Amino acid sequence: MKARVLWVENSKFVAESGSGHSIVMDGPPESGGQNLGVRPMEMLLMGMGGCTAFDVIHILKKGRHDIRDCELQLDAERSETDPKVFTRIHIHYLVKGKNLSDTAVKRAIELSAEKYCSASIMLGKTAEITHDYEIVED
Repeated sequence: MKARVLWVENSKFVAESGSGHSIVMDGPPESGGQNLGVRPMEMLLMGMGGCTAFDVIHILKKGRHDIRDCELQLDAERSETDPKVFTRIHIHYLVKGKNLSDTAVKRAIELSAEKYCSASIMLGKTAEITHDYEIVED
């Protein structure tokens, strides 16, 4: 896996993935930024959310469960001193589908957290990661 980060100006950067996609990162005004993009640590949190959402959806589809939507709400806290690593992350999964079983959704989330989501497992080295979920009949 490769990536490239280009400095644009002040605290603004463009990150390019090895697969050819780009995203703007910028800092807050108090750090010389213009608030024109996500913060790098926000990208880590969003990446973790995308990683675990991908797993949960994939696991449920593979089990032939009728999943129709999946939304994650992530809430994180960081250390107050440098390095300001994540110390706590909570993930709330909102899973929509038809006749989704509690057991299947719970197991998909556990498999992601314990076995498949590289981002969650890596961030779990510094942060306490918790989760809960809600199933909505569609």
